Amino acid sequence: MKNLRIVMAQQGFEIGDIFGNVQKIIQLAKQAFDEQQAEMVVFSELCLIGYPPEDLLLRPSLKNRVDQAIEQLLKADLPCAIVIGLPLFKEGQLFNGAMCINDQKIVHQYHKQCLPNYQVFDEKRYFEHGEQSSVFDFNGVSFSILICEDIWFDQPIAQAKELGAQCILALNASPFHLGRAAQRVEQVQNIAKQNAIPVLYVNGHYAQDELVFDGASFVVNQQGECVQTCVEFEDVMSAVDLAVEGNNLSIGETNQTSWLPVMESLHQALVLGLKSYVNKNGFPGIVLGLSGGIDSGLSLAIAVDALGADRVHAVMMPFAYTSEMSIADAKEQADLLGVKFDIVPIVDVFEASFKTLQPVLNLDEPGVTEQNLQARIRGLMLMAISNKTGSMVLTTGNKSEMAVGYATLYGDMCGGYNALKDVPKTLVFELSRFLNTIKPMIPSRVIERPPSAELAPDQKDEDSLPPYDILDAIIEHYVEHDLSADAICAKGFDKETVYWVCKQIDRNEYKRRQAAEGVRITPRGFGRDRRYPITHKWLPGD
Repeated sequence: MKNLRIVMAQQGFEIGDIFGNVQKIIQLAKQAFDEQQAEMVVFSELCLIGYPPEDLLLRPSLKNRVDQAIEQLLKADLPCAIVIGLPLFKEGQLFNGAMCINDQKIVHQYHKQCLPNYQVFDEKRYFEHGEQSSVFDFNGVSFSILICEDIWFDQPIAQAKELGAQCILALNASPFHLGRAAQRVEQVQNIAKQNAIPVLYVNGHYAQDELVFDGASFVVNQQGECVQTCVEFEDVMSAVDLAVEGNNLSIGETNQTSWLPVMESLHQALVLGLKSYVNKNGFPGIVLGLSGGIDSGLSLAIAVDALGADRVHAVMMPFAYTSEMSIADAKEQADLLGVKFDIVPIVDVFEASFKTLQPVLNLDEPGVTEQNLQARIRGLMLMAISNKTGSMVLTTGNKSEMAVGYATLYGDMCGGYNALKDVPKTLVFELSRFLNTIKPMIPSRVIERPPSAELAPDQKDEDSLPPYDILDAIIEHYVEHDLSADAICAKGFDKETVYWVCKQIDRNEYKRRQAAEGVRITPRGFGRDRRYPITHKWLPGD
């Protein structure tokens, strides 16, 4: 019997930093050999350039940079074999590819066959599809490489099995959404069992703009049993021991842990997304408007977990309709989390703006214009602080508000990033309560009081919106599942409410096009996922 040790590199790689990524690959390969006696290290999909590289793949210099990077890897005299994901050129065509390098030689190349072109993926814009699976021998074992989407279809793995593959190395850049880790395992278990072949599933761990990659790499044996998992939301170098006897291959000692509970994985994703965006783009910290409400309260808690209290600045901007309760709750939370806290009243600025606009707009009766003016003054204040300090404005709206346009352009939508952009209001409440079970972060009154924008006397969100449990359910059916308004009504929802919500979602696309980036945590968020025209005549009942 012979043993073969493979290390799965669950890591993050910077988009576009090809030569920096090369150095990281070299360093990790040497580390895996020295510390874990690795004979092969398997990295994630497109690790050489980072995923998703988008239109960087169209740059004329891409081929030269990739060629130079490959040359550096060949000259590095690595102590073990590596399998990497990278853009590969062949006869003028570009492929999403993988390469095995061993003993300073390219011993195998593979082109991804199944190119995803839905939701956040648009690989057919850039890549040609590979024609078939292939195998290569390493230390007496026949391996086949598959890349991400390949593993969701029967043909690539069946082809590999027919060619004599004994083990599948699956390179992935699979974005997070709630429940995604378990879905991946179930799919791979089924296909591994059907083909009686083990799969080493290696996923990246990092965040890129709105996408979060949670890692959650794993190993499935030829019986379809998940026998090894990597911790989610951590950089991991995980050793897998293959025992080889003739044509039989088995997985050695295993290490399996449970996936994180839903709320904990949601928290980790939001923290990773915000931390990555702020740090990678060079902001010294963030500033946000802390209203005493639950959205800004949760956003503040996430920001402190992501960046530390010393890099977070909270600003309360009270107006005539702001309650003393809101001011007290905001100050309590800022003190609780240890962040810098300022109170900047906006009454004088509002009155000056109101007086200036009076001859033009005849502002006699308070209405939406006056409410939006308050929000936009707050945005002005936050942007002034941002300009002066260099800190990024963190906006705090949730998915429910963004769906139906319950937000003010250039007001509370003002900011560079939004941790809650894809988090429905019902999940905002649930996550806030969960965080308080770990340690006090959000005053209980902030969570329990009825939500209010406090832009008018005695204002409550549900004066303008359906109850959030109903609103969020309709949004999920219409946005995430593409059900028509009539199909949603058939599930027992009130027709007038359903049609109102669907029409608001459609008509507020123009606002969302101007909204800040934010972490994607559902199967279909607003942004890369959902690309609807702003101007159209499609009726929600169709």
